[in-house]
Amino acid sequence: MNDRTDQTGSQEPAIDETITLIGRSMGRMRLMIGRRFIGKLAISRVGASMELSHLDVIAMVRRLGDGQEVTIGAIAEQLRVDPSRSSRIVADLVRQGLLRREASQEDARRTIVVITPLGQEFLDKLDEVKRETIREIVSGWPKDDVERFAELYDRFINGFDHRLQQFEAETGDQAADDDMAYGTARSASRE
Repeated sequence: MNDRTDQTGSQEPAIDETITLIGRSMGRMRLMIGRRFIGKLAISRVGASMELSHLDVIAMVRRLGDGQEVTIGAIAEQLRVDPSRSSRIVADLVRQGLLRREASQEDARRTIVVITPLGQEFLDKLDEVKRETIREIVSGWPKDDVERFAELYDRFINGFDHRLQQFEAETGDQAADDDMAYGTARSASRE
């Protein structure tokens, strides 16, 4: 890395080049994630008659279900899709035995969506595909590098998420509208 001299005459790392590299790498990562490699690989290994949107919904139900009851409306909101689309995907997953509809314990008039044991088994397989892929990518790395990368990457993603939340608060959720315009609905459930 290059050094540059600031106005006081001290040497500081030329961080601009490093920041540029991170930005370019993020762009490449976005394109790879957009191709949905891990989801496609998981579907091919499991042999399920599924679409990638099915993976998104199952993962969303798992994530949201940890702290709340999950409704069709909540799924639609999180995935930024129309509730009728969300309902059709859930119906497909119910037919496949991966999700189940139940009456809400909080309000019996409301229907919630829960993961079945078969759905959990599928998510476990998806998680294993992710782990295998990451393990393969870092297989030649020293153990310390893998551990440090995990810590730094998690810290980076947390910082990125915090900045996104600030941006959405400042703009009234403009990021979600922009994501939809580019066909890249944000979802933590995505690979």
